[in-house]
Amino acid sequence: MVATMLPGMPALPRCQGMDDVNGDQQHDEAIAQAIAVMERHMAALNASDQAGMTAELHFPHYRLSQGRLQTWSGPDSYLADFLARAGEGWHHSAWDFRRPIAASDDKVHLDVQFTRYRADGSPLGTFRSIWVIAKLNGRWGAQLRSSFAA
Repeated sequence: MVATMLPGMPALPRCQGMDDVNGDQQHDEAIAQAIAVMERHMAALNASDQAGMTAELHFPHYRLSQGRLQTWSGPDSYLADFLARAGEGWHHSAWDFRRPIAASDDKVHLDVQFTRYRADGSPLGTFRSIWVIAKLNGRWGAQLRSSFAA
């Protein structure tokens, strides 16, 4: 991934511990684990399986959207909160893409896009998000995200 620099802007120093994902295979295992978390999370969402969904999250879990930081201290209201946001007619969602932005051995930043669908397959909306998937206490899970979705 190449950063776009503004004219006259100095080059940024390399960050310690995290690498841009630009084709090298240094963090392939971490990226594979992060993608697997996202796959399981979406499958559980579409099955309305709150236990399955929240098993793929770390708590507290954070979501930034529409200028508001929402925090879940535990899994209790996670699915109900999603259903309230998804709106009337939501049937299922699907990933359009999940692209790693940066990765380390225990954290991956993903640029994702997903679409929410009605039962007839027509789209309700398509949204971009940044998800941070982290390995905490030996377990991979989504720690936070910033979303353009409601």
